[in-house]
Amino acid sequence: MNFDDIRPYVDQEVNHYVNVLLKDEIFQQVLMFIFQDEEKLASVKQMLSGIQTTEQLQMGFMYPLVKEWIIDRTTSGVSWSGLDKLDKNGSYLFISNHRDIILDSAILNYIIVTAGMNTTEVAIGNNLLIYDWIVHAVKLNRAFVVKRNLPARELLLASKTLSQYIREAITKRNRSVWIAQREGRTKNGFDQTQQALLKMFNLSNENGFTEGFRELKIVPLSISYEREPCGISKVEEIYKRESEGFEKTQEDDLKSMAFGLTRPKGRVHFTFGKPIDAPLNDFALEENPNERIQKLAEYIDERIYHNYKLWPNNYLAADIKANTNLHSDKINQATREKFDELLGDLVKTIGSGDPKRQQELFVEMYANPVLNAEKTKQYK
Repeated sequence: MNFDDIRPYVDQEVNHYVNVLLKDEIFQQVLMFIFQDEEKLASVKQMLSGIQTTEQLQMGFMYPLVKEWIIDRTTSGVSWSGLDKLDKNGSYLFISNHRDIILDSAILNYIIVTAGMNTTEVAIGNNLLIYDWIVHAVKLNRAFVVKRNLPARELLLASKTLSQYIREAITKRNRSVWIAQREGRTKNGFDQTQQALLKMFNLSNENGFTEGFRELKIVPLSISYEREPCGISKVEEIYKRESEGFEKTQEDDLKSMAFGLTRPKGRVHFTFGKPIDAPLNDFALEENPNERIQKLAEYIDERIYHNYKLWPNNYLAADIKANTNLHSDKINQATREKFDELLGDLVKTIGSGDPKRQQELFVEMYANPVLNAEKTKQYK
């Protein structure tokens, strides 16, 4: 199949598109925003102009940029677990909860590289490719395009192509792939896998249910931010949908990308689950194909809930929501004071409407991961 309309740029194209980017006025403004110095900017542009391969770009520019500009400046540290159980030379399909447009995959690739593995290819919706410079920037960094909002027939064809692309990346090119468990970020903290995503994977399956999904080597990935990136923006969006019939625009997506990159996130933890294997045999026993997909989706959710790193903010929100003190042993006074401060900032930033409802939505966003973890009856 021809994947030219969705695939990342290959090494032979890298130098050309890097230099196209460097001539883009908006991209130059982005670089100036990052480096804040004409002399430094000139040095960076000169270095970038000589880049010849994706690996050179990612290791020489993106990896240190994510470390110094995002992790060191806006987090209290990034940790991970479970990655040591995976084969560093293998390829996997990482399916994760989705909390931030850019950060989820950017930090994942930072972790992967730090652990001695090659960077993953990353799925990105075409709705986010607002400007040419964004298209070039993501395709230079091993992103492939997920086409959305198409008529039914075109969407089916696009889904088949996407499915085949992902399967070939993993099974033939030994390239890991990251994709979110749902279209769009989770706004209310209730992470849930869309069955349509799994059905899309199955469109390229030439074997039975079990073998077709087994060869994808699905790894459920739990991404946990101590402070929600864009938490206020998410609450504002939900609140406006409830009260005003809000419709999100491309400008809203751009604002969310900027907020996610620059605002404090506290501690961040990624938990890599085990590749899904044996349970597939049980799911295959379901006679109805939709039931098999549903069982697989529920299992991915259960693994993400179970492996989600819960922070004091989450426990405090769960207690506030239920009006109990069940988790008081995990919450100190500093956490309570800081959470009150976040609630105050929320109301002040939104600036209008019902502050009580807005705070309820904020609390639910932090409480839901605890409620979901408790459903697994395995969390500690």
